[in-house]
Amino acid sequence: MGTRAGIVVTGTEVLTGRVTDRNGPWLAEQLRRRGLDVAAVVVVGDRPEDLQAALDFLAGSGADLLITTGGLGPTADDLTAQVVGDWHGRPSEVDPELESRVAAIVARLTARRGWRVDPAAQAAGVAKQARVPAGATVLEPVGTAPGLVVPPAEGRSGPPVVVLPGPPPELQGMWPAALAAAPVAGVLAGGAELRQETVRLWGTLEAQLAATLRDAEPELAGLEITTCLRDGELEIVTRFGPDAQPAYDELAALLTAEYGDTLYSTGPTVDDLVAGALESRGLTIATAESCTGGLLVARLTERPGSSAWVLGGVCSYANSAKEAMVDVPTAMLAEHGAVSPQVARALADGARARFGADVGVGITGVAGPGGGSADKPVGTVHLCAVGPDAVVARSVRLPGSRSAVRERSVVLAMQMLRELLLGGPPA
Repeated sequence: MGTRAGIVVTGTEVLTGRVTDRNGPWLAEQLRRRGLDVAAVVVVGDRPEDLQAALDFLAGSGADLLITTGGLGPTADDLTAQVVGDWHGRPSEVDPELESRVAAIVARLTARRGWRVDPAAQAAGVAKQARVPAGATVLEPVGTAPGLVVPPAEGRSGPPVVVLPGPPPELQGMWPAALAAAPVAGVLAGGAELRQETVRLWGTLEAQLAATLRDAEPELAGLEITTCLRDGELEIVTRFGPDAQPAYDELAALLTAEYGDTLYSTGPTVDDLVAGALESRGLTIATAESCTGGLLVARLTERPGSSAWVLGGVCSYANSAKEAMVDVPTAMLAEHGAVSPQVARALADGARARFGADVGVGITGVAGPGGGSADKPVGTVHLCAVGPDAVVARSVRLPGSRSAVRERSVVLAMQMLRELLLGGPPA
């Protein structure tokens, strides 16, 4: 789709999964907003030859701009700046003025944190971070490592490379300066609008949607449609240029006509919808969780400003905690067991009463891998959401590992809250 970019994420810790890549997706969305389609995000370890091969691959695919993340620190495996400089024919050397600025940053940081450091080792680390390819644009550090914009040396061809640090706060803080650098601004000037729309369904099979899209394929020319099914939520993301807007309007009408009973959003996530409903209606919420161990209240409080509507949550794991903290009757536990619809309702009522909240949510279940029985196998979960004027309750058997059962329970609870507060497709 017109002007294209490629992203190389470096770091053996990312390659092996010890650290999740947050930079590639963030950069891809930022570039899309500026009219650049991302051809690929490549993850490589801390090996110079692999980074060079990734740059070769992306440049060979026709990318107009390359971005690297990571490998800019003071240690021996931080080699991105030198590799990129060599790749573009620009030898690296220490910039004395930059070295002074980095040294001042490092000195402030070590003094503030009370670190004891070897002066020689610290000086070597500073010099390494101040070693930049000749002719590169330096992006001032947000942490201790500067970023770079490296164009090809005179007489050589290839896309400019933006070299950014790995920590997401540093990368994101440096991004405006990267966009303003002349080589990057020149590429962005050739970008074209790339629109993106999202539709979210709850309870529709991905295969069913695929059949619908196949039947309508001739009318959807010019659209790049991707679908992703996550724990019952089917997300449809469509990207297209302005000329394909009529085709997208056809798609939107088709989805509304065929899946109006499961379509719950044309953009906002379920978290957005629940938070917006609580805030706009002036309602408060509290939770009492057993098998999810507080994951629901953690998800609710992840949003800035959530203190306005989330009053609190109880991790009522043991029966004694259910009794003492949210007043689940002892007789109910004895008669029905901790994993039962009755106890889920009592947890919701108890959380609501304990915190004085408008909405209460209760979750109880068998997450596994042990603890199941013939009557209550692993994956059995009972949920209840109680509001000022309605109740939504569900009893399900969820597949997957212990973590999957817990996470899917929270997804279902969020959908139940959306149904309770806003109506729409049942959870």
